[in-house]
Amino acid sequence: MREAMYWTKLEDGKVRCDLCPHKCILKEGEIGICEGKKNIGGKLIAVNYGETVSLAMDPIEKKPLFHFYPGSYILSTAPNGCNLRCPYCQNYEISIAKADTTYISPEKLVDLAVYYKSRGIAFTYSEPLIWYEYIYDTAPIAKKHNLKIVLVTNGTIEEAPLRELLKWVDAMNIDLKSMDEKYYRTVLKGNLETVKNTIQIASKSIHIEVTNLLIPGVNDTKEQIQKLLEWVAGVNDRIPLHFTRYFPHYKYVKAPTPVETLKMAYEMGRKYLKYVYMGNVYTGEGENTYCPVCGNLLVKRVGYQVNTSGIKKKRCSKCGNPVDFVL
Repeated sequence: MREAMYWTKLEDGKVRCDLCPHKCILKEGEIGICEGKKNIGGKLIAVNYGETVSLAMDPIEKKPLFHFYPGSYILSTAPNGCNLRCPYCQNYEISIAKADTTYISPEKLVDLAVYYKSRGIAFTYSEPLIWYEYIYDTAPIAKKHNLKIVLVTNGTIEEAPLRELLKWVDAMNIDLKSMDEKYYRTVLKGNLETVKNTIQIASKSIHIEVTNLLIPGVNDTKEQIQKLLEWVAGVNDRIPLHFTRYFPHYKYVKAPTPVETLKMAYEMGRKYLKYVYMGNVYTGEGENTYCPVCGNLLVKRVGYQVNTSGIKKKRCSKCGNPVDFVL
């Protein structure tokens, strides 16, 4: 355990967590919505510090990050907990329920990444931002070994801690779950404006990609998709956007997203953004990257098999245009 970095001491032994917009006010012994911060003796303690539920070497494309060291592998890890309550969560066994944990120190985690010749460390699966202190302590050690720091996140964090953490982060995939503030607030128990702010801030300093899980009857109309596309393009039309297929899980039992819906979103997206992809489905086209200038196939993907022969010296092999990849 470690004292949390962002909190305020209140009267009567209470504390307020200042890491995310929930601003949990906790009495002695109470734990926050994320299950990672607890009031112990009038101090806010990161009780999830280093407590790891999963550890694996994953293809970077699984995050998904398609424009960040394509074809590489990255050590991936997670804690229990999350600061949202998505009723369709694909990892609810660790994000909402609790799995057994094993403590791994920051030094040990870096040693494992070096041993397995990982490109870096990805904090993923559940919500990494609730592991703030652990990431913050691990990253400087990782940098000494030229390891990259990746976050796969819902983007629900206050601006000050976000800016501090971005000093150590190399790439993020950020979920933009809906453009409906009411849905975020009442169903997901989150805040749309906070997520949008995270995307805007992060896009100016590190590599980011955005994922939108298309759920039938929730966020899959042409109007909703267009609103999302217009907003992302307004931030930067070179941000890679992943439209991902929903499958029933946790509390949602509705049928999977029709493939036709993903194809519609994909075709719409190409009118607004340079790079659009389809995830959780194979169509033979929705995973490839094409040069936005000449249309040359830059990267061909079949599952997690990646061929980057269309890129030569960080340029399109056909027209010579610089590519939007971190290589």
